[in-house]
Amino acid sequence: MFGGTFDPPHIGHLLVAQTIFEVENFDKIVFIPTFKTPGKNNITDIKDRLAMLRMAVISNPNFEISDLEIQRGGTSYTIDTISEYKSDQDCDSRELHYLIGSDSLQIFHTWKEPSEILDECQVIVAIRPGFRPSDISNWILRKVRFASIPRFEISSSTIRSRWQENKTIRYMVTQPVWEYINDHGIYK
Repeated sequence: MFGGTFDPPHIGHLLVAQTIFEVENFDKIVFIPTFKTPGKNNITDIKDRLAMLRMAVISNPNFEISDLEIQRGGTSYTIDTISEYKSDQDCDSRELHYLIGSDSLQIFHTWKEPSEILDECQVIVAIRPGFRPSDISNWILRKVRFASIPRFEISSSTIRSRWQENKTIRYMVTQPVWEYINDHGIYK
């Protein structure tokens, strides 16, 4: 499972997901866009984020999208999503992996029921530039696994800022996502 706002989904998301898929020999990567992210305001409407995510992953047979959080509505909490997904898919904690970036790991202790998340699935962390494990509590570090993948210096917030500054985002998002952002006036 790969949860996030995907505002917008970018090449870094896709590269990390594909690399994790290959390294871990997974059956698939399931992208789960949040409906409403705790602590994040001013995110793009879910219909636009979902449309862009569909465009970004459509050509990869290893990727799927789950609208589980969208259907549930309200604020999206990872523990609720994991519990519901496990129930729907009839899988156990060893079979389910949840991918997060090291930027999310830095605030993981503030998430709803973080220790339960670590008990309910295997958390895999993709390291982002500037990450220091010394900033993370030991009770978290003992239970997560760091992915051995290349680091990608790209973020959705950088893409949004560059777009607003009238700078190119070429090669940061797929061409269909770029066209969608442009055609729908997102991030202006």
